Amino acid sequence: MSNFSKKSFAEPDELKTPPKTNAAVVKLGNVTASKLILEPGWKWSECVQPAVGGDSCQAGHVGVIIQGTLKCAHNDGSEIEVTAGDAYYFAPGHDGWVVGDETVIAYEIMDSGKDFGPWKTAG
Repeated sequence: MSNFSKKSFAEPDELKTPPKTNAAVVKLGNVTASKLILEPGWKWSECVQPAVGGDSCQAGHVGVIIQGTLKCAHNDGSEIEVTAGDAYYFAPGHDGWVVGDETVIAYEIMDSGKDFGPWKTAG
């Protein structure tokens, strides 16, 4: 990888569009960046789980909320709500959903080559 790299989310390497989801993914060497747009009514277990399987999301997430509010419940019973301006980490083993009527816009950065969930298909 060169000393500098940039890509536009307007022309992503991959675009994932399950129901109520727009996940634009750009790959920068070993680093993956995702721009997430999650519509009101989005819930991982209803919108993404059918594409990836499992009882809960098994990806870890590090990101920042730009707009809207997202709630996450872990398999251990703990919950967190993040809103515009919050940085977050969600451990594997969770469900998440949009709170209220405002679309969530978030960015996530992963250095492991993973992106917004371990997808079986780009669906």
